[in-house]
Amino acid sequence: MDDARLQAILEQITADAFAEPDKGRVANYIPQLAAIDANQFAIAIARPGRPTLTAGNADTRFSIQSVSKVFTLALALGTLGDRLWERVGREPSGQAFDSMVLLEQEKGRPRNPFINAGAIVTTDAVLSGAEPREALASILRFVRDAAADEDIHINDTVAASEIATGHRNFALAHYLLSHGNLMHPADLTLGTYFHQCAIEMTCAQLAHAGLFLTGCENAPRLVSHSRIRRINALMMTCGHYDGSGDYAYRVGLPGKSGVGGGILTIVPGRASVAVWAPGLNRYGNSKLGTEAMQSLTDLTGWSVFGAAPD
Repeated sequence: MDDARLQAILEQITADAFAEPDKGRVANYIPQLAAIDANQFAIAIARPGRPTLTAGNADTRFSIQSVSKVFTLALALGTLGDRLWERVGREPSGQAFDSMVLLEQEKGRPRNPFINAGAIVTTDAVLSGAEPREALASILRFVRDAAADEDIHINDTVAASEIATGHRNFALAHYLLSHGNLMHPADLTLGTYFHQCAIEMTCAQLAHAGLFLTGCENAPRLVSHSRIRRINALMMTCGHYDGSGDYAYRVGLPGKSGVGGGILTIVPGRASVAVWAPGLNRYGNSKLGTEAMQSLTDLTGWSVFGAAPD
């Protein structure tokens, strides 16, 4: 598909998003996110060696929240390798992202690295042998290298807002600690976790940051091809919490969402797509973002279940 046709598709998807009366509900349990205007939408497609295509508010920065877990997982696997899987599983949870139910049933071993408990363990692994400031610098450096952009930062106000209201995450961390699945004090691990979630990016930056997961020949080489495959598999099965099956059914591509309204989606061997719309659906994933990605894949034929040719 040529760039002009693809740009026209993005413009149509954006127009449809702005015209949609039901934009979902912003994450009102984090004060800084509750203040975000839901009447915003952006989409960006990055491809190695080709122009990045954008539409909507693609230069507006937003808090990537749980999308950051993809980058932290890549770092943790670099630190621990497959030993990480002794501490966290690789199965869908079927529960809300901050649920304690399965964590209690399975004695402190989270189902996967993308629910909150699993991401806290993953962050704890990145902290091994490092101070929180050093671990955060490593995470931020990885994201900047992936995006090939130094102008990516942490919003300290958003992080402070999450620390002040993150009572359930503190409960998860202390439960993990009680089962010996946290190697650092809960406040140190959570401080690092909340700050990584408060990384701010534009849609264009996020799309570029996902290119290393496409496996394209000219994409950044930050992890091995075998890890690319496995991270994508986890994004497909677990990246949208208890809405992961719905996203896979509707979109047919690996993706990772965040309660800031961002979704990073990988088109293996082809492109990285970022979409942002702050209003969330009942799963805690971007409502308009999910609908936009369904429209994009319907119109392009992009899917891991039989991708259309260029």
